[in-house]
Amino acid sequence: MADDYILELDDVSKFFGTVIALQGVTLRLKRGEVHCLLGDNGAGKSTLIKTLAGVHQPSSGSYRVDGEAVHFNSPREALDRGIATVYQDLALVPLMSVARNFFAGREPRKKLFGVIPVIDMNYANETARDKLSEMGIRVRDASQPVGTMSGGERQCLAIARAIHFGAKVLILDEPTAALGVKQSCNVLKLIHQARERGISVIFITHNVHHAYPIADSFTLLNRGQSMGTFSKKDITKEAVLDMMAGGTEIQSLVDELEGRNAA
Repeated sequence: MADDYILELDDVSKFFGTVIALQGVTLRLKRGEVHCLLGDNGAGKSTLIKTLAGVHQPSSGSYRVDGEAVHFNSPREALDRGIATVYQDLALVPLMSVARNFFAGREPRKKLFGVIPVIDMNYANETARDKLSEMGIRVRDASQPVGTMSGGERQCLAIARAIHFGAKVLILDEPTAALGVKQSCNVLKLIHQARERGISVIFITHNVHHAYPIADSFTLLNRGQSMGTFSKKDITKEAVLDMMAGGTEIQSLVDELEGRNAA
C-alpha cells in the first residue's frame, strides 16, 4: 500500500543534454527502514540523491512524499518536507564552534536588554552538547571548533543536527567512506538509532560490508539504471557483492527473486 511508503520514485530519468545520468529508476522507501543505495563510482548515486534532495528535478517520472506528488525546486523545499541530506563533505565550517555549526542558519535568538536580538549561545551550547550526548558523542565544550573533532564525530554532528530539526528522511552520502573501523561502527550505530526513532534512512555507499549489517533493503545502481531492489531476507551479502562486481549471475538472480516474489 502507498501508505507504507514515505518516499517513492517511479520510473525517474535525468538527462543533462545528451548525457543520461539516470534512466527509469524506481525506488520505494518504507517508514522507519534503512534502505541502502549501492553502486560503484559513476553508477548514478550522486545524481539520484541530488534528485531526492531537490538539487535536480527529474527529466521524467514521478516523485512522491507521503503519497503526494512533489516538484522540489530547491533543497530548502525538500528540507521543509522533512528530507535532510548529509553530504560526504558535511558542509561544516572547521573554524566555527560545534554549537554554531549545529545551528548554522537556524541560530536561536534572545533579546539583549529586552530590545537587541542576539544569538543565545548558552542555549546553543547546551542543546548541541545534549543532542550529541544522546548520540553517544561526549563534547565537554560545545564552543570548541569543529576542526578539533574526529571525522566520525563530525558525521554524528551532521546527523544529529538533521534529526534535531525534524528530519523524517535522512539521506546519507557515503558517511563511512573516509572513516576507520571504530568511527564507521559509531556511524552505523547512529543509523540504527535513527531507525529506532522511526526515521527512514537512505544510506548511500559502495561498501557492502558496511551496508549489509544495517540495511533492511537494497537498491543497486549501475550506469544510471537500477539493477533491482531486494529485501535483506531475499539476498545474501555474497550475492550483493557479486552484483556490485557485475558478476555473471546477476540476471539469473534477478529472475529468480522476481519469480519468488510473484509466487
